[in-house]
Amino acid sequence: MRSLWLGFGLALSVVLLSAPLQVSAGPNLICYYDSRGFLRQGLAQFTLPDLELALQFCTHVIYGYAGIHPETFEMQSINRPLDYDNRHFAQITQFKDKYPYVKFLLSVGGDRDTEFEEKYVKLLESGVQGQRRFIESARDLVRRFNFDGLDLAFELPRNKPRKVHSDVGMAWKSFKKFFTGDFVVDTNADTHKTQMTELVSQLSNSLKANDLLLSLTVLPNVNSSWYYDAPAIATKVDFINLGTFDFLTPARNPEEADYTAPLYEINSDNRLPHYSVNFQMEHWLLQRVPANKLNIGIATYGRAWKLTLDSDHVDKPVVTNTNGEAQAGPQTKTPGMLNWAEICKLLPNPSNVNGKGGDAPIKRVSDSTKRLGSFAYRVADSDGAHGLWVSYDDPETAGSKAQYARAKNLGGVALFDLTLDDFRGQCTGDRFPMLRAIKYRLL
Repeated sequence: MRSLWLGFGLALSVVLLSAPLQVSAGPNLICYYDSRGFLRQGLAQFTLPDLELALQFCTHVIYGYAGIHPETFEMQSINRPLDYDNRHFAQITQFKDKYPYVKFLLSVGGDRDTEFEEKYVKLLESGVQGQRRFIESARDLVRRFNFDGLDLAFELPRNKPRKVHSDVGMAWKSFKKFFTGDFVVDTNADTHKTQMTELVSQLSNSLKANDLLLSLTVLPNVNSSWYYDAPAIATKVDFINLGTFDFLTPARNPEEADYTAPLYEINSDNRLPHYSVNFQMEHWLLQRVPANKLNIGIATYGRAWKLTLDSDHVDKPVVTNTNGEAQAGPQTKTPGMLNWAEICKLLPNPSNVNGKGGDAPIKRVSDSTKRLGSFAYRVADSDGAHGLWVSYDDPETAGSKAQYARAKNLGGVALFDLTLDDFRGQCTGDRFPMLRAIKYRLL
């Protein structure tokens, strides 16, 4: 397998380097770049040379993230020392001279601008004056640092997580709904949808007048039908990136582990059908959004649960009786999340074949159907320690999703994000294996 990936990577690099890419020539490969990667230490630090290596594969780079002021709603850096004092914004966009076929956009929101809850809802409610301040400041910030456009990744209220219920549990839940109604995250969603449509329209007019791009990122677990008038917005944006991953996470679903980003719906165990890439994509297509404006999201990291002695069905999810987020990985240092390099190094290899406890390898369960994704696990020790269950995309499943995007004539793929791929080639020696696998299937 290693020699296969190395050979493929070398061949693809030769093709890409000998024939410069053109954005209009094929599907999009939207590469998210989270600037936190630059601030990490050791093997996890993502440097400018690392980014430059990735640029031969990307059609667009989306810099994450800027934010908004909670009172004035003006767009601003949320990492001022890095973005302004260290000129990181400008260092990124300087690559435009060498890679003119890559478009660089600045994203606002994401999962970073969380200083005040419902800040982005307040922006929608701020009226003409507040929205104008946002629009003008966003346009000026994008132009000041020579970005090609703006990406809206607004932090909007997320859906309430739900357990997978037994038949009896589902019957009781339906009975309760008769008295309590469905759980509503936002009672003013209809108003906010109208306000979002107007904001996007005015923002689009301002950016287009300055020859700038506008894209929309729909974050995971945000009910898009509450906030986005898809037919109206589709005419105003250049493309839409769907966060089709993290449908379940150990933070949202601490007691149950399952596939975090299946390609197709899973019609068993009372799972929700919209927890899949295909359902989300079809939802937008049914609202008359052109397929070539939709990019499906693929994560370069996995979500990791802590297994207990009571955890059942570890080899056939849904896994019950899990205990929330697994221990943070040595590189990303984030509980419940492992980047692809961290996952790959946990899989059986010569360095861990005799490992014990937390050093023991995890058992991979591949998906021969190419519909669900991969997962791997390590059962808990007799004392209940070191249990781990992780759902993830790897180069193989990421390539299958890219092939799906190609077959459906979609705009392409949005990769979340470059800094969590194995950009150093720690696992097989192949740098950016997920990025390369996606690009190969999109060609």
